[in-house]
Amino acid sequence: MTTPAAGAGARTIVVTGATGVVGRPLVRALVAGGDRVVALVRDGTRARAALPAAVELEACDLESPGPWQERLAGAHGVVHLAGEPLAGKRWDARQKQLLRDSRVETARVLVEGLAALPSSRRPAVLVTASGVDYYGFANRQLDDDDPVDELAPRGDGFLARLCAAWEGEAAAAEDLGVRVVRLRSGVILGPGAGLAKMTAPFRWFAGGRLGSGQQWFSWIALADAVSAYRTALADPRWRGPINLVAPETVRNADLARALGRALGRPSWLPVPAFALRAAVGELAEYLLEGRRVVPAALERLGFTFQHPTLAGALAAALAPAGVSAASP
Repeated sequence: MTTPAAGAGARTIVVTGATGVVGRPLVRALVAGGDRVVALVRDGTRARAALPAAVELEACDLESPGPWQERLAGAHGVVHLAGEPLAGKRWDARQKQLLRDSRVETARVLVEGLAALPSSRRPAVLVTASGVDYYGFANRQLDDDDPVDELAPRGDGFLARLCAAWEGEAAAAEDLGVRVVRLRSGVILGPGAGLAKMTAPFRWFAGGRLGSGQQWFSWIALADAVSAYRTALADPRWRGPINLVAPETVRNADLARALGRALGRPSWLPVPAFALRAAVGELAEYLLEGRRVVPAALERLGFTFQHPTLAGALAAALAPAGVSAASP
């Protein structure tokens, strides 16, 4: 497919985390739609191999101020997706600090860059990633089966505090006249490392629920996540926290059964809680507990889901051709 060149009237979108699970298809969709995309990246060589040729690359350290902040001037919008993978390594003190700095510090420095610009040159919108872990996994103010919308209180735990700090730094841009959208994502189901880790045990006939399997599992199809980010850039009604999750709420046992059906494998072998804790440490608590997060804001805004059901999302994610990015 030939991608159209950005015209004189094209929007400029600055993207961090452009080589990630959401970043790659989002950048492709923006370029295909005629936007000029500037990707702020750590490794220019790796990014060049992963992204369309039309994408302009700026190699930089997002945790430190620098000339790269000048690339924000005159852009229509900024999408902040940068962040160390949560499940990449076991969480010790150093890894937790890395998880925090790669999200919170980068958001802070981004907003500092916006503040340094004349008001007429600031982007109109900042769309930042966040997570449904904002609500915690042991929120004493909520019953387990309560639907959790964007008005629910912040929970406890490391990831809840991380998401709150991440969003707080981004929200500071509102004082600069920038519209800020905070997309609290569930697990994104699409081709990539996350889904590969979930499906691997099933492919070896060893798949099943985690622990009791009764914990809620919040998810969103990759194509719908990409569509939401694109819509957030374009629609001025989108602002504040928005739960980026599908309308079908499921438990972990439902996920295990759906994965088994999609792969043609049994889902009979549960992973005991103690074994999961031994394998991944503190992260296990977030896999063994969950909140019933619902997309109240998305539904109020009239967002159309391509894959509103888990079965459909898994079929799309596991298809040989992968997931295509949707138009908003």
